[in-house]
Amino acid sequence: MAIDVEDAYRRYGPMVLRRCRTMLRDEQQATDAMQDVFVQILRNNDRLEDRGMSSLLYRVATNVCLNRIRSTRRRPEDAQSDLLERIAEAGGDEARTHARAMLDRVLGREPISTTTIAVLHLHDGMTLQEVADAVGLSVSGVRKRLRKLKASLHELEGLDTSADTEGSA
Repeated sequence: MAIDVEDAYRRYGPMVLRRCRTMLRDEQQATDAMQDVFVQILRNNDRLEDRGMSSLLYRVATNVCLNRIRSTRRRPEDAQSDLLERIAEAGGDEARTHARAMLDRVLGREPISTTTIAVLHLHDGMTLQEVADAVGLSVSGVRKRLRKLKASLHELEGLDTSADTEGSA
């Protein structure tokens, strides 16, 4: 049964917008992302079923926002915003900057779905069951992805520590 996109927009639009605001922290980008979510639903309407609509929209909104964040990091809108971002990072806490760089390297190796799982569980505080329902995996599948992500992070951390030790010797 096809989705009534107009009804879904009226019913779930505010939830999707809240999700986009939380992730993007910019009203205009959040509004644009919300529109993109419903455009994707409209485009794929023939392949979707009208079941678990809020979970589907939440997952699509998360993916749209993550893609926008990645895209913005790769290609800042203008040179000034890139410069401001570098200045802001340079003045910040060194440990936080290092952690952010490591996360970017680890998440860059993983599929988007794993990044989504990490954001939903570690950032949004969803339980493993809630994450599993949202992404369409089993709880053990979610747990396995998070374990793999943690192992990748530890491996990268080990490489960074050995590089630091070699550099100071």
